[in-house]
Amino acid sequence: MDSEPTRRILDPDRDGAALKALTHPLRIELLGLLRQHGPATASELAARTGESSASTSYHLRVLAKYAFVAEADHRDSRERRWKSVHTLTSWSNEAMHRAPGGRAALGALRRRQLEHLERSLVRHEADLESGRLDSAWQEPSGLSDALPRLTPESLTELWETVAAKTAELTARDADDPRAEQVVIFTAGLPLAPEPAPGAEGNAS
Repeated sequence: MDSEPTRRILDPDRDGAALKALTHPLRIELLGLLRQHGPATASELAARTGESSASTSYHLRVLAKYAFVAEADHRDSRERRWKSVHTLTSWSNEAMHRAPGGRAALGALRRRQLEHLERSLVRHEADLESGRLDSAWQEPSGLSDALPRLTPESLTELWETVAAKTAELTARDADDPRAEQVVIFTAGLPLAPEPAPGAEGNAS
């Protein structure tokens, strides 16, 4: 995969068809595998996903149609190899909520991310159990569910701080042989106060 990180920002008004294509669970998984492991053939991805090579080949062509993947250098002429065009796909939540069908697409994309988290947790536990991961990873790994009270501006600042620090540490550890791929999930989901018991019935 290209060494320089690239981001694709989708506009729901202009890229509605691409967003809809991306909500398919297998396409999300294929794109994630290409980003995580680098270029692969449809047959190699079929083996990883448990799908047929005909199915993975079809969905790779759909991803290519909307410029999420492209053909990579081939080891030989017998089978195409595919690579992810971008290392990150993002969008404006506000624009998604305004666009027709945007809320449904955003919900589908977020649920695909939760499914990825579940798969990553299962693999992480298996890697530790089997010894494929050094025991030094036992302590720093984990999930967090902190509940701070923040303003919209502070939550935005938190996202930016996490992104900047992640980029800094990634660059610092790039040549360290102990470095492993780490799946980092971040969520900032504000919750409105729950109404007091009986509040709706007492409304005048």
